[in-house]
Amino acid sequence: MAVELTDSNFEETVLNSDKPVMVDFWAEWCGPCRMVGPIVEELANEYEGKAVIGKLNVDHNPAVAQKYGIRNIPTVLFIKNGEVVDRQVGAGPKASYQTKLDAQMA
Repeated sequence: MAVELTDSNFEETVLNSDKPVMVDFWAEWCGPCRMVGPIVEELANEYEGKAVIGKLNVDHNPAVAQKYGIRNIPTVLFIKNGEVVDRQVGAGPKASYQTKLDAQMA
């Protein structure tokens, strides 16, 4: 299951992680976000123990979304060692998220 990220746990869970992190920025009213949601959950199960897969609701956690300049959702950030190394803006196929995640594992 994907980790629920918030303004208060983002630094500890994401920036201080020793594993690659994928963060899905989403909102309940966003149609494309609902298409990405099940993919994020699948990836969370598949990468358990190898990567941190999380979701951050931009309506409830505006500080992190603003810090990373999230203007369109869904936006998925890939973070390694506290730095954004890749991003996917808009809904994409599962394979594109897997490719970006796998690149962070190397």
